[in-house]
Amino acid sequence: MINSANAISGLTKIAALLLSGWLLSAQALEGFVVSDIRVEGAQNIEVGTIFNYLPVKVGDTIDNDLTNQSIKALFATGFFRDVELRQEGNVLIVIVAERPAIASVEYSGNKDLSDEKIDEALNQTGVTEGQIFNDPLLEQLVQAIEERYFARGRYSASVDAVVTPLDLNRVAISLDIDEGRIARIKEINIIGNEAFSESELLSEMSLSEESWHSAISQSGRYAKEELLADIESLRSFYLDRGFMNFQLLSSDVSISQNKQDIFISLALAEGERFSVGEIAVEGGGGFSAQDLIALVSMVKGEFFSRKDLVASRSAIEQLLGDHGYAFANVNTITDIGEDTQRVDFVFAVDPGPLVYVRKINISGNQATRDEVIRREVRQLESSVFSAEKIRRSRERIRRLGFFDDVNIETASVPGAVDQVDLAISVKERATGNFMFGAGYADSDGIFLVAEVHRANLFGTGRELSLEFEASKIDQVFDIEYRNPYHTAEGVSRAFFLNREQIDTDSATTADYSSQTTGAGIRYKIPMSEYNALSFSAAFEQIDLEENLNTPLEYRSFIDLHPDNTNFNLSTGFSKDTRDSIFFPKTGFYRRISGEAAIPGSDLEYYKVSLRGSWYRRLTGRLVLSLRGDVGYGDGYGGLDQLPFFKNYYAGGASSVRGFESRSLGPVSSNLESDPLGGNVRTVASIEMFAPIPGLEDSNDKRLSVFFDSGQVFGEDQNFEFDQLRLSLGAGFHWFSPVGPISLSYAYPLNDKAGDDVKKIQFTLGTVR
Repeated sequence: MINSANAISGLTKIAALLLSGWLLSAQALEGFVVSDIRVEGAQNIEVGTIFNYLPVKVGDTIDNDLTNQSIKALFATGFFRDVELRQEGNVLIVIVAERPAIASVEYSGNKDLSDEKIDEALNQTGVTEGQIFNDPLLEQLVQAIEERYFARGRYSASVDAVVTPLDLNRVAISLDIDEGRIARIKEINIIGNEAFSESELLSEMSLSEESWHSAISQSGRYAKEELLADIESLRSFYLDRGFMNFQLLSSDVSISQNKQDIFISLALAEGERFSVGEIAVEGGGGFSAQDLIALVSMVKGEFFSRKDLVASRSAIEQLLGDHGYAFANVNTITDIGEDTQRVDFVFAVDPGPLVYVRKINISGNQATRDEVIRREVRQLESSVFSAEKIRRSRERIRRLGFFDDVNIETASVPGAVDQVDLAISVKERATGNFMFGAGYADSDGIFLVAEVHRANLFGTGRELSLEFEASKIDQVFDIEYRNPYHTAEGVSRAFFLNREQIDTDSATTADYSSQTTGAGIRYKIPMSEYNALSFSAAFEQIDLEENLNTPLEYRSFIDLHPDNTNFNLSTGFSKDTRDSIFFPKTGFYRRISGEAAIPGSDLEYYKVSLRGSWYRRLTGRLVLSLRGDVGYGDGYGGLDQLPFFKNYYAGGASSVRGFESRSLGPVSSNLESDPLGGNVRTVASIEMFAPIPGLEDSNDKRLSVFFDSGQVFGEDQNFEFDQLRLSLGAGFHWFSPVGPISLSYAYPLNDKAGDDVKKIQFTLGTVR
């Protein structure tokens, strides 16, 4: 609604003045040569601006046509509400009455719509301070703001525009906004459904009727886009259950008189239900019909499903794409038996030409050298196109950790039907950093970290890191240099030097102190695309020391072995198909590893560990995870036990949640009953990850429910299932800017006397 205070000329008056001006000019201004032009009435508009729009120049001969053109041209600018041409001798006088300028625009009453959105509407319509006031533009502004409210479900919103004249031919505009109430869906009616109940169909829709919790859950809101999506959801629901002739006859949306209640009515025709008949495949790009039919997920005799049909076509096209047929196309020919209500399918496979990759172009890498990216690419130039190799190439480039985004696009080569070019575009992230910060782990408490890390040294992909970490339990200094491509075949080599001091007086485990200095070399050898063999050799100097609270179980060992020089060899074999290191959704990780001090070392021992994890996306962003970890160690030669500082531990955020960190297993014989650890460890976990409600698209936050089990056994103990500790709980996980954060609540299911229970556990800077 627009309310203009004082008399601001309307369109009708302007038209009348324009017509009268033309008539007067035609009578009075005719047949003289213009010797000069003078403008009267201009206040805010520069005279030069008027001359620019005026088609009459000094020296022109004025006539009726030129007079009419001049008046039209000046009115067309929108600057004036009245224009008149007069003659004084040979001087042309242009008399204008300017439209007022906008001195200010103020608005109030908006809460649901931000000031930025209102300002956006002002700028789009041109109703801003300093601009020329125009009634039609003000009407457009009111409409634009109301439409923004309509898009948010506030159909009763209104805008009252008040225009107040000021001195110097200016106006002030005030917008009084009444947002009204969000319109809610009062009722949804579905007509024509027989095979499925209305409640079943409504559960497939995102729109829902208003309920008592709408103020919190936001249910009952209407949006046209959501209704269109719901209609497609209903169509898919029926087509996936055999109703091939399903039709939506009509969709009607009505609103109450007060514009606050919405009624939706959907009329549909289900049609007959069809089942799958005979299935055949024609063509195949070198694959047999049996090979291709094996990819068809539809089953003869079962009800037809469009989802299965699309999945079958995609599986065949993907197989062909993985073997060089980049432009493969699979069409489906159907023979519908209306009487038998069965449908026969023929998959007509057109593989197209065998395609080769001509060139691979890389862009977006400013610091990273091309070779660092190219050596991760599994699709080679001048070789047969493979969609599988391109997918794997993208995964490997992302796993480098050097880039925020990686895209690989395929482009046809002009004039060649059997060639394509690949364009790899990357968006680099900072890979060199100095970090000083703090973290918290359930096992070590608060810890300080100082780190200098360069993950992409000089753009070569090599890594250099120096790290210092200090907590109440240990102080660690570590320096490492790693070349991931020591050889062209992808063998990585790393040199490392470390020093660690441990004082377990503040830990949950038994007390002792140690000082370790080590150095060594580490290799990782890729055996296949997903398999790798690792090997390391290290020198280690270990000095052990007891204190007043050191238990007898540790004292006897320290007395015999206070100073130790070891030469350790470690090896491991792993297979990793996970799609991400931090928050995997699919794939698995398996690793078997062994560590041993070679004969002649002061402490001769060995350890063997087997660990694995498996991830499967169930539906949407729901991910199931299974994890297991088994370890065994012992001494050999002159040592009849595993050195206690090499013991396994269990309990805490990284193993069995709900129990204090490192608290499970054998305990000391002294009064404190401190955990000693053991030479056998078994841990298993089942966890379900889900997105946070309202943050479904977030890739760095998730919730989980889990079931943990595990225990540690000592040298003189046998493995017993009834000694395993079990817990059930829920967790929150966030890969924050300061590092991974996890918060869990676990309830022990079978804790026993003497167990150290800790239900709430928090970690910062560590990944489970």
